[in-house]
Amino acid sequence: MRLNSHNEWDKLKEIIVGTAKKTTTVLSWKKNQKLDNKQIVEARKLANDAYPKWFLDEIEEDLNNLSKTIENFGAKVLRPSVYDLQEIYSSPDWYSNSNNIYNTRDLNLVVGNHLIESPSYLRSRYFESSGLYDIWYDNYFDDGFIWIAAPKPLLKEDVLLPYYEKGKEKLTSEDLKYKELTKGRLEILHKLSEKEILFEAANTLRMGKDLLYLVSSSGNEKGAKWLQSVLGSNYKVHITRDIYRSSHIDSTLMCLRPGLVLINSARVNSENCPEIFKKWDKIWFENVAPTSEEELDFQKNVRDPVHKKLNDLGFNNNLSDMSSPWVGMNILSLDQNTVIADERQINLIKELEKYSINVIKVKMRHMYTQGGGIHCATLDTVRDSKLESYFE
Repeated sequence: MRLNSHNEWDKLKEIIVGTAKKTTTVLSWKKNQKLDNKQIVEARKLANDAYPKWFLDEIEEDLNNLSKTIENFGAKVLRPSVYDLQEIYSSPDWYSNSNNIYNTRDLNLVVGNHLIESPSYLRSRYFESSGLYDIWYDNYFDDGFIWIAAPKPLLKEDVLLPYYEKGKEKLTSEDLKYKELTKGRLEILHKLSEKEILFEAANTLRMGKDLLYLVSSSGNEKGAKWLQSVLGSNYKVHITRDIYRSSHIDSTLMCLRPGLVLINSARVNSENCPEIFKKWDKIWFENVAPTSEEELDFQKNVRDPVHKKLNDLGFNNNLSDMSSPWVGMNILSLDQNTVIADERQINLIKELEKYSINVIKVKMRHMYTQGGGIHCATLDTVRDSKLESYFE
């Protein structure tokens, strides 16, 4: 079938669902650190403790159930091929391995019949998009699509810059709510440098001829400029800068159908709401379920201690990272009246039902530690739609 997905809401025909298979801890370091083989062996042993078999089995079980739910709707589900994610690779300046092929949307942007691979700021994601290559070749290549890969960033230097000047840090109402929902955890905020093109596809919301791009810790200004240049005059890339300080856009804004947008009111208000939604109906919502006790306990008792040990050995790693509580707003539309949502999000489900949206509930036990919810872990490749403008 021909690659064809113009927005977030038209009837779903085909989709990629991620996998937990071979997930491993990220180990990254710069070449000038001169780490020896003994340290690497010790780090790998520690890394395995952070992803026990039962944990990965539960993630895969939930993803398999999500796949069956989508298939029951009538859409075709494709799953990635997974290479050896523990394998160390290098550039002239650094070493790293990969993490997972779970968040299939993060680095792959489908715009109509364009597939755009985005250049992450994370060294551990350098080859992640290749986990989908078999899908592109086996299912879409012969029917023709426009395959574009952004320039690979060098990542010679640290590209994450402090969000606040030293001594000027402050907690916002969003931060306080975050701490309340996570028993005291808090995000470490960063900005991205502008030395090279850096963005992840999940920074972008698709609305036919219009795309909304979030400048954040996972997408810089150069990324938006490059994206506009490759899409050309048929599309308009709108930039928003001050609705969310951290990463991806799909737990902050989600378009449900033409004229209706779900908005995270912990981050967005009437003053900073993107102008593009001025005439749209808005569902203001932030009352997500707290991060689960099971996830918080696993993070505190397993991942955080391994993170510290790996840091002490000299390895950058991903084990201190958790998705924000608002990943509970991370939903997938099957059509304009049907979405899939996390079963714990009772308040969100009730709110969506007020707008005559049918909600199919699924279990996603480890989306906070895996760094993504239902929308993140899926990539719609074919929807029953055509290129339109929704803002004229």
